[in-house]
Amino acid sequence: MTDTTLPIPPVTTTPARQPTAGFIYGLIGVIIFSGSLPITKIGVAGLGANFLSLARAALAGIIALGLLALLRPRRPGLRDLPSLAVVAGGAVVGFPLLSALALRWMPSTHAVVFSGLLPISTAVFGALRGGDRPRASFWLFSCAGAGAIAAYALAPAVLAGGFHLAPGDGLMLLAVAVCGLAYAEGARLSRHLGGWPVICWALVLSLPLMAPLALATFPADWQSVPASAWGALGYVTLFSMLIGFFFWYHGLGLGGTVAVGQIQLLQPFCSFGLAAVLLGEPVGPAVLGTALVVVLCVAGARRAARRG
Repeated sequence: MTDTTLPIPPVTTTPARQPTAGFIYGLIGVIIFSGSLPITKIGVAGLGANFLSLARAALAGIIALGLLALLRPRRPGLRDLPSLAVVAGGAVVGFPLLSALALRWMPSTHAVVFSGLLPISTAVFGALRGGDRPRASFWLFSCAGAGAIAAYALAPAVLAGGFHLAPGDGLMLLAVAVCGLAYAEGARLSRHLGGWPVICWALVLSLPLMAPLALATFPADWQSVPASAWGALGYVTLFSMLIGFFFWYHGLGLGGTVAVGQIQLLQPFCSFGLAAVLLGEPVGPAVLGTALVVVLCVAGARRAARRG
């Protein structure tokens, strides 16, 4: 009998394109990331945006340091340091902090809408930094998927005449931009450093800054912080900052930043389900129809990218 078990992302580098494997690894990463915003909402309520964002990076950096010392992957060269700084600035510091701050003004389901723009951001930076050149039909499917997500979430407010850009919206747009750049840069690095070492090196690079700041913002009344907030910190540390990236960067390296990045169009719908279960935020039946459109757009974009 053939063993169909999906292995943990290997330590080896990923120079060859393997679209199917890249899609599978990327999908696992997206499922893990889908819990980030709803669970961050829980953590912010008890720990505050600043401490939660700094502590998740500092704790993940300590774990990453141990993994690197134990497994001893290939070390980055001097030419890799600027790119690692971009990954650290976008994925380790920028997106977690900016999204946590934005969640002070909006429900997690509203913030999740903006994650539907990540595939566009990742694809643009992937084309600029990674050398991917998708066909025009790819951009059509990608924009259609992002448009479907935005229409689902924003149309009711627009029709009611109550929609306007709030400070949280601007923060989430900036978060999407820096995260897309970090994803594209990390994917490029993963082709010669390996998938999981990229995020580990980026976390270690940011550790000297994150650890002191996390200690400085440690809540004085930590005894009164609910267990749910500490649990949220544990999730975003282990899964959002580490394990999700192990699969995500490995998938981007195998399948290509532009093609695999489109899987993120599915992330809002996974997040909507978790927000409904964990936070009681309502999700209407329109989700199913929009999700079907998005799935078709992902399939079309992936096919166009493979032909590009």
